[in-house]
Amino acid sequence: MYKIVRKRELNPTVTMMDVSAPLVAKKAEAGQFIILRVDEDGERIPLTVAGFDRAAGTVRIIFQIVGATTMCLNAKKEGEFISDFVGPLGRPTETEGLKSVCVVGGGVGCAIALPVAEKLHGLGCKVHSVIGFRSKDLLILEDEFMASSDVLDVMTDDGSYGRKGLVTEALKDAIDAGEKFDRVITIGPLVMMKYVVATTKPYGIDTVASMNPIMIDGTGMCGCCRLTVGGVTKFACVDGPDFNGFDIDFDEAMARASMYASFEKRERDKACNLFKGVM
Repeated sequence: MYKIVRKRELNPTVTMMDVSAPLVAKKAEAGQFIILRVDEDGERIPLTVAGFDRAAGTVRIIFQIVGATTMCLNAKKEGEFISDFVGPLGRPTETEGLKSVCVVGGGVGCAIALPVAEKLHGLGCKVHSVIGFRSKDLLILEDEFMASSDVLDVMTDDGSYGRKGLVTEALKDAIDAGEKFDRVITIGPLVMMKYVVATTKPYGIDTVASMNPIMIDGTGMCGCCRLTVGGVTKFACVDGPDFNGFDIDFDEAMARASMYASFEKRERDKACNLFKGVM
């Protein structure tokens, strides 16, 4: 059993938890993920390591409340326990030798982008972060990005905070202004990452995309996270989650991800009815 030592609401649909898991914290690196089960009868879900404290033995997870399992997880309180918490899994984000990087995060994907920015910043790399949200109400982790970035652009679709527009606009403006990025690392919705890659490709800037959004099982057995990278079938959970963005077939990945929308809605509706019954 793994104790929840801290819980904080980041916005109405996103929650942060620090979980006591010393063995995971000892080995975790930016870009990796864990598999958890809320209780013994629950489903296994992957969540990216959003941070860790090796001395305290805690691992941070940040999740969006979108389905039955995340609703059950969000119902847990500080001091309560999670049944299973396994990891770290996946390959860490490659950060060595980089001098100037643009980290582009979208929505809850910023929770994955933050430890990457922190790691790069700690290595002395110049970090230009671009984070985007639909509106001010959904903004998360601004202070944390500010602390780990040399430059921070906050974008909102509706202009309710920061600059109005898409993350790709801020990215293109930075490149056109003369920023010389060794690499662009993008983490967020699949459609956002597709257009980040389309933005950097004409400039020939090395671009890495994190394919966390399509993972389910986390071990390669379910096959749900398979994708085509450079014409070859890969699995996001065991071969990634980071891949060369220019080689990813994003259209195929988005089509595959949409296959589970009706199932997820049905399970969420069942969970909603369950919670209503106990309130």
